[in-house]
Amino acid sequence: MVLLALFSVLIILPFLIPVETYLQQAEEIASEKLKTKVQLGNGHLTFLPSIGLAIDDIKVGDNDEVRIEKVTVVPTISSIFSDFKTVDIHITNPVFKKSALEILSALTQNKSKESASSPVNLRTIYIDDLMVLWPEKKWPLIDAEIAFIDSTQLQSAKLETQDGHLQLYVAPEGPLQKITLDVKDWISPISLPLLIDSGKMTGTLSEGVLDITHIDLSLYQGKLKGNTKLTWGKDWQLNGKLDINKLAVEKPSKLVSQSVYLSGDLFGKGQFSASAKDAGGIAEKMQANFKFNINDGVLHGMDLMKMASLLVKQNQKGDMTQFEELSGVLKTSGKQYHLRNLKVSSGLLAGSGQIKVMPNKTLDGEVDVEVKNSVSLAAIPLIVSGTVKNPVIYPSKAAIAGAVAGTALLGPGVGTSLGMKAGSALNRIKDSFGSQNP
Repeated sequence: MVLLALFSVLIILPFLIPVETYLQQAEEIASEKLKTKVQLGNGHLTFLPSIGLAIDDIKVGDNDEVRIEKVTVVPTISSIFSDFKTVDIHITNPVFKKSALEILSALTQNKSKESASSPVNLRTIYIDDLMVLWPEKKWPLIDAEIAFIDSTQLQSAKLETQDGHLQLYVAPEGPLQKITLDVKDWISPISLPLLIDSGKMTGTLSEGVLDITHIDLSLYQGKLKGNTKLTWGKDWQLNGKLDINKLAVEKPSKLVSQSVYLSGDLFGKGQFSASAKDAGGIAEKMQANFKFNINDGVLHGMDLMKMASLLVKQNQKGDMTQFEELSGVLKTSGKQYHLRNLKVSSGLLAGSGQIKVMPNKTLDGEVDVEVKNSVSLAAIPLIVSGTVKNPVIYPSKAAIAGAVAGTALLGPGVGTSLGMKAGSALNRIKDSFGSQNP
């Protein structure tokens, strides 16, 4: 085991040689074992409250992916003068960047071929004030206590955020480790900052596999249930399923856009997966496919009926579209989202279409809208553009051209409406025949 061999060397050397010489050798050994640059600031032996070794200002990685204010190695009193030492390790104020996941991934792929025997028995690791630096996200400080059996076997672990919103417990269960994660009033630091009222996740941990068999979360007056499995070794693989039941979508929708958002009850289910070379690439490689529908809702910030009858671009504020049901399929690929098979229905309105959300948050799509109380030759195609926060909707060029011609022949009103729909219908017929041309 790479980490055990590394700890063995780092812990034994200072009791045999001067600290200054130890630090130089420790840097070389740690850099070789971790396959990245390691810098140790200074070190000294401690005698109160117990005998041990303290190392300050530790940096790991070419860009300081990990920084640690202090690591203190404390052998038990009974093993101080023994050839076989039992030690506790105290880690103070560690700071992890997201890019540190690449170092972790490299460790999981490089299993040590060295002998498992070691003159050091690692008993407990204590971590105080762990800080995670994630781009554009803020994690609370974390404390942890991890206990081992014979250095190599995890006995138990407890991790909790200092704000009390998240607690993780690990305990042995046969040949596996049972994982329990309790959540209360927790804002997710990844993706949208969703507020989770309460919840629990349970599963098991074994070598190279984290299997979360039950996810049960309460948020926005609804429920989210599912499961997920993460495996690692040569590559990192993530798979899972989610089922959303009666989630009030208005507040999370407003996190995406304050000008155009949805209200109503969201139901949905689907699957997600990802495969990456390292843990840090999981989010960028995420693939998902979710069917959803929203009942008795409102599209705030857009009046689709009005937009289907006007000949100008629309990004009006304060308008709305009430609907009985909005359904579709959400497909994701990394940071790109595709809303397909969109269908909206209400008393006077029917619509369908698809919209893509690009990684830079721009929109590209088309929604066909039909007003049921009008003469209906075809639905009016509305082009969707702009950005997620400021979408722009307008009729297609063919619909506008038809509207102009209809107005000239029959006058404004009925002529405009009939011409718009006729122009749209002719364009679709043209496209259909055009696809067959050599």
